[in-house]
Amino acid sequence: MEETRNTNLPAREIWIDWLRVAACFMVMVVHSTEPFYLGGDGSLVLTRADAFWSAVTDSLVRSCVPLFVIASSYLQFPLRYRTREFFSRRVKRVLLPLLVWSFVYAFAYGNPVQNFKDLLLNFNYAAGHLWFVYMLFGVYLVMPLLSPWAEKVGKKELLVYLGIWLFTTLIPLFRSWATGDASPLVHGPSGIPMPALYPVWGEASWNVYGTFYYVSGFLGYLLLGLYFRRFAGEYSWKKTLALSVPSFLAGFAIAAGGFYRRVMHSSGGLFPSGGDVSLAVGWETTWGYDTIGVVLMAVGIIIFARKIQSSGKFYSSVIRPVSDASYGMYLSHMLVLPLFSGLLRGWLGFGEGGVLGFWTTPVEILLTAAVTFVTTAVIAVRLRRIPGAGKILMG
Repeated sequence: MEETRNTNLPAREIWIDWLRVAACFMVMVVHSTEPFYLGGDGSLVLTRADAFWSAVTDSLVRSCVPLFVIASSYLQFPLRYRTREFFSRRVKRVLLPLLVWSFVYAFAYGNPVQNFKDLLLNFNYAAGHLWFVYMLFGVYLVMPLLSPWAEKVGKKELLVYLGIWLFTTLIPLFRSWATGDASPLVHGPSGIPMPALYPVWGEASWNVYGTFYYVSGFLGYLLLGLYFRRFAGEYSWKKTLALSVPSFLAGFAIAAGGFYRRVMHSSGGLFPSGGDVSLAVGWETTWGYDTIGVVLMAVGIIIFARKIQSSGKFYSSVIRPVSDASYGMYLSHMLVLPLFSGLLRGWLGFGEGGVLGFWTTPVEILLTAAVTFVTTAVIAVRLRRIPGAGKILMG
């Protein structure tokens, strides 16, 4: 039998369970917001209220995906197992459920034959949320390489690398400033249009491997998880609030302000407003997971979440089972969320002209997310208890 390493971690990190549940709900709020700025030829905002509330609700929860990566890093990095055992566990826990749900979505949306062909190269674009799992496996691939360093790194050295990474989170904003928010298009092998990069620091039309290529992206969240586990220590509630609240509010202001400003600029203040998908990509510049606003919100939430140690009956009967099933909820929720979203928009109407006037949009977003969350939680928790097949379905 292969040796395992001593992690010095407690049997259960209670705050991580609360964080996973919150992050899972946040994901559903993100996807419940999308119909209010995506549509038509790709981008469509029907009313000013939709523009405002899309900026507010989506920005508030935009750090959901980074929170999952930080939690995974906190629990597993440096590796607790030998490399072979680590990947064996990840294949069973993460890859097998992905394959199952990729097949489900291949039949649920679009042309099944074409969907299965596409799966040879990428996820089914009709189930776009599955991109997360591909990214996560990329993070897993570098964990064994970085683990020996992570075991020995000191606080000052780690902070230097985190500082370099934080600088890279400004680069998308630099690009936006340099191009005047323009979104010229390039089409990759997938055929999906993406905004062309404005080349900086070694980048060029023939080279994307600039100076900061290898220290950017989700790698920083891996390092953040390591920092919080090894060096953050225990904060008092006074220090926790003094650090977490300003960090979150500053990040929210950057994310929400950037989105709303871009929508208003492109629309000229006149609605409905829309265009092809590149327009929405431009609107989302400050929502990027590799941008400073999202990072600040994620840091604020983690600092606050670490103080949550409630482990009573509600935790044991609700939070922990939902946390264990959160991956399955993430995989499966897009089967039901569009249905609930369509029903609520049909019942309550649109924007200021809806049943609740200016408040119609946020109510529809939050109700869609809440109903989807409860529905998928009940189903995922029950399915996960099926002997043998449960974890293959739900992770």
